[in-house]
Amino acid sequence: MKRFLITILFLLIFVGRAFAEQNVILLATTTSVENSGLLSYILPAFEKKTGIKVKVIARGTGAAIEMGKRGDADLVFVHAKELELEAVKQGFFINRHDVCYNDFIVVGPKNDPAEIKGFKKASEAFKKIAITHSFFVSRADKSGTYMKELNLWKLAGINPKGQNWYLEAGQGMEKTLRIANEKSAYTLTDRGTWLAMKGRLELSLLFEGDPLLFNQYGVMAVNPQRHKHVRYKEAIQLINWLISKEGQSLIGSFKDKNGNQLFIPNAK
Repeated sequence: MKRFLITILFLLIFVGRAFAEQNVILLATTTSVENSGLLSYILPAFEKKTGIKVKVIARGTGAAIEMGKRGDADLVFVHAKELELEAVKQGFFINRHDVCYNDFIVVGPKNDPAEIKGFKKASEAFKKIAITHSFFVSRADKSGTYMKELNLWKLAGINPKGQNWYLEAGQGMEKTLRIANEKSAYTLTDRGTWLAMKGRLELSLLFEGDPLLFNQYGVMAVNPQRHKHVRYKEAIQLINWLISKEGQSLIGSFKDKNGNQLFIPNAK
């Protein structure tokens, strides 16, 4: 009898663990939504409502998309719309939706050695940083932020690679901001991470407002036809929640300690 009860106990533990694993989905995402605190703010509401646990893996956007392509995640939440749409076209992802947006900004040392404050075009600000050989820290990590940065250097007619004033961090946004702070350098950042961190930095916001700095975030599910093991049904539940009235309201209510809204919901 005792042996029978022990066997039943082990079976219950095994079934419980298997059930728990079935209720966990992997979300590959960009470091900006993780570093800003957005996901830790909104996901508990989804988990409580559905019983589905979301495991977040924060990488640069490029790396997050590659994880999804390999089937190492169930869905991705990133910010490089052209890359996202191309990956959907190639059949790696389905059910892509806009979720929210903010913008990119340029931050740097308070004395603004390149004197970019007041410029109207981001490409002009980048050109002035290059001409004055002012230190610039690049994420250099295949993130959406890095892709935007490369586009701005191209528009400025500058190739910064190999220049002694151009530092490649190969890190996420939070660490890149810390390095820029240590080096008294300029960097491109999303506004959400900046607002979440600026109280711990000596940097200042020096350039904003160019329409080219619009920063759209989107979510999409890994195509189960490509990877049959992915938890597509649960991934769709999270996607539908993110674009629902409840999810959008929570995203819109997320603010920093000074009351600044970090992300603006815009799901259709």
